[in-house]
Amino acid sequence: MMSFPKRGENIEIHSYKHNGLIHRIWEETVILKGTSNVVIGGNDRIIVEEADGRKWRTREPAICYFDADRWFNSIGMIRQDGIYYYCNLGTPFTYDGEALKYIDYDLDIKVYPDMTYRLLDEDEFEEHKRKMNYPPELEPILEREVELLISWINQGKGPFEPGFVEYWYERFLQYR
Repeated sequence: MMSFPKRGENIEIHSYKHNGLIHRIWEETVILKGTSNVVIGGNDRIIVEEADGRKWRTREPAICYFDADRWFNSIGMIRQDGIYYYCNLGTPFTYDGEALKYIDYDLDIKVYPDMTYRLLDEDEFEEHKRKMNYPPELEPILEREVELLISWINQGKGPFEPGFVEYWYERFLQYR
């Protein structure tokens, strides 16, 4: 059985590409909920390291949502003018005691405070599909998950439920 991070634990999040190389590392996220099905974490102004070694700092508090059954995760970013979401299409998460990990499959959905959204990086997906020889069964999975993710956004389900980010942000503040 997969282990999972414990509430209050500070962990790293690692995303990889299909070829096994590291894509991005978020250096610290406080676990607010950790079960074998769902991990919810919070962070604020943390260091993110890119594959090329470049580092940058996030600009706002964020609540991250990972689901063990879904090929996507979401980051709800709390900004002055509302909550923006950045959703990554990728494998369901694993946790090995070192970090929460997933494979990033390029496609992203950006969701605006009014819950309108945009699918991003389709060209990057096509390029990496060729370069990294994505298996043929991957595309139908991702298409299904994009549709499901959009339906969650439209229905206000999961991390898009009204009040979800605010609720977990209040919990995050208790660890600061």
